[in-house]
Amino acid sequence: MAWSGAAAALPVAILTYPTIQGVSGHLGPVDLILGTFLTAGAALLPDADHPEGTIAHVLGPVSYTLCKLISWISGGHRHATHSFAFVAAVAYGTWAGEHWIGRWFTLGLVFFLLALAVRALHLCPPGDGVKAWGTIVVLAVAGTFAMDHWISDKPVWLPFSVGLGALVHLVGDCLTDRGCRLFWPFKLRTRVPIIDRTGNKLETWVLSPLFVLGTLAVLWYSLTHQP
Repeated sequence: MAWSGAAAALPVAILTYPTIQGVSGHLGPVDLILGTFLTAGAALLPDADHPEGTIAHVLGPVSYTLCKLISWISGGHRHATHSFAFVAAVAYGTWAGEHWIGRWFTLGLVFFLLALAVRALHLCPPGDGVKAWGTIVVLAVAGTFAMDHWISDKPVWLPFSVGLGALVHLVGDCLTDRGCRLFWPFKLRTRVPIIDRTGNKLETWVLSPLFVLGTLAVLWYSLTHQP
């Protein structure tokens, strides 16, 4: 669900971000562009229960160890972290971190989500070695330092980005035969099996152009909707 979820999150974010304009008052071009890519990164969060998944190799041994721990706590792959409860938890956790911890939390989360986006969108060397995750760290650090000049301490759109990205992931996984336990802790699985598996060639070839179109749409929106 790495590439396909991230790519799908991009156009979804573009279509839904205007709905929070009334809350934030105004979303500038930087907010729109950064928020869209952070949504793509957040689309990997539910796979934190998968030690062999893409997210486990984002930050090398650190992310691998965390994914093993989360997998053990959550009951394995596609259980607790693939539910509406998880989506609500990460969205609320983001809001709480912004308001109770402040800017350091916001920048830390930006770094982590940028790292996920870099990996999901294949903007780094393949594999799980130092070359791959070292490149991810460098790009994510550079992006975080750049955003430190523009992002506010409590961006109102950030909890929205995190929750939306996680939700897009669940929708994609529910389209496979295995489905998801959306209503965890209940054992009911929700599935509409119309694809064999996530990340297949059909998804990649369909969603890759959506990524390009989504990025262009963000730029167009930013340039044509300024006050």
